Amino acid sequence: MPTADMIRLISPADGALVAERPRPDAAAIERTLADAHRAQAAWRRTPLDERRAICTRMVARLVDEAETIGTELAHQMGRPIRYAPMEIRRGFAERAAFFIDAAPECLADRPGAVRDGFDLFIRREPLGVVFVVAPWNYPYLTAVNAFLPALLAGNAVLLKHSDQTLLCAERLTAAFTAVGGPPGVFQHLHLNHAQVAAVIGDPRIGYVAFTGSVAGGRAVQQAAAGRFIATGLELGGKDPAYVRADADLDHAVENIVDGAFFNSGQSCCGIERIYVHAEVHDAFVERAVALVRGYRLGSPLDQATTLGPMVRTSAADFVRAQVAEAVAAGARAWIDPREFALEAAGTPYLAPQVLTGADHGMRIMTEETFGPAVGIMRVAGDAEALRLMNDSAYGLTASIWTRDAEAAARLGADVETGTVFLNRCDYLDPSLAWTGVKDSGRGCTLSRLGFDAFTRPKSFHFRLP
Repeated sequence: MPTADMIRLISPADGALVAERPRPDAAAIERTLADAHRAQAAWRRTPLDERRAICTRMVARLVDEAETIGTELAHQMGRPIRYAPMEIRRGFAERAAFFIDAAPECLADRPGAVRDGFDLFIRREPLGVVFVVAPWNYPYLTAVNAFLPALLAGNAVLLKHSDQTLLCAERLTAAFTAVGGPPGVFQHLHLNHAQVAAVIGDPRIGYVAFTGSVAGGRAVQQAAAGRFIATGLELGGKDPAYVRADADLDHAVENIVDGAFFNSGQSCCGIERIYVHAEVHDAFVERAVALVRGYRLGSPLDQATTLGPMVRTSAADFVRAQVAEAVAAGARAWIDPREFALEAAGTPYLAPQVLTGADHGMRIMTEETFGPAVGIMRVAGDAEALRLMNDSAYGLTASIWTRDAEAAARLGADVETGTVFLNRCDYLDPSLAWTGVKDSGRGCTLSRLGFDAFTRPKSFHFRLP
């Protein structure tokens, strides 16, 4: 029988046991923190070019392992194997390359005013030990946003991954060690919530980078209360898409549907609500429903599968409840779940769903769904769409679909989000800041600004002899 301090990673694909790991005890946590603190003192003095070289080799090793990693992801969290390796080959590799290339410029000394007889400059110094708490839905993409700029800046990193994707933490730290990363600089711990809070409260932790739920973000804030450290919080989303009357409808349908249903809808910046101008509403719905009906719900280990199971049965049941409540309140569900053979209550296999006649009195339009179901509302024009897009506790991204870039820019200026897309969605460009407003969190990763969170400025004011 497993003990209470043992993690059992169960696959949503087939209910099989993927891995079993013990929780660390207090002594093991203390050793890890002490090793990180000690190792960081030397790592910060390692020349940047050497840190970059180690990180480059680490990324290359992980890209070489993409097929194996993809299979692990399919088992751990249910993403179809036809897509899973791309998290490493594309997004992870692209973001890593950006950070490694940008590091010399972003971490260089910044000159102050020019004054005769003085040397004035600002240096970006590492914070110490950075604690990265990463989620299961995009386990490598979310983690690399924090751990790589932190390492490049001279910090040590302690990674806590979701129990559902604990193999990802192990693979990342193993890759760093295998390519010559110094011991203690990049480590992981499989912690429970109480242990996470205790680590955040430890004086050797200099920064916390958390990606997860709003409730989790509040817990991080509470654990850090009383300590003068910053926390970066990437939290929930209820990201809207607005389709104007002049949109390229085929392009909009194809990309919005993919943005809503890829990864079984389990994406922080996935499309969760759609507003369509009345003139094109019916045509949009018809094409969207036809496209969704073409998904193949199946085992993530089958190359033919395009829609895998949700991460766990409770998550699928949460989405089922949102859909049922919306239908009871007057919404129309366009997909008959019986069209998808594996759909079954009490399992993580959930048929995709498109709802029309939805409104903001329904949870499907206001509460994060994080699953393969989306509501569509008919709107009269820009003013109504803007009001509805901003009628949310969240503000991560919003997408506008139109041939009129100037109209999109006017709307985008008033949309309360961290990112505004035009004719695109559900994508992070590493050269742009990744940030949210309202309950979507605070702080910034990616872009050249992303290094700032993992460093502090130190001023040098020298009167020359």
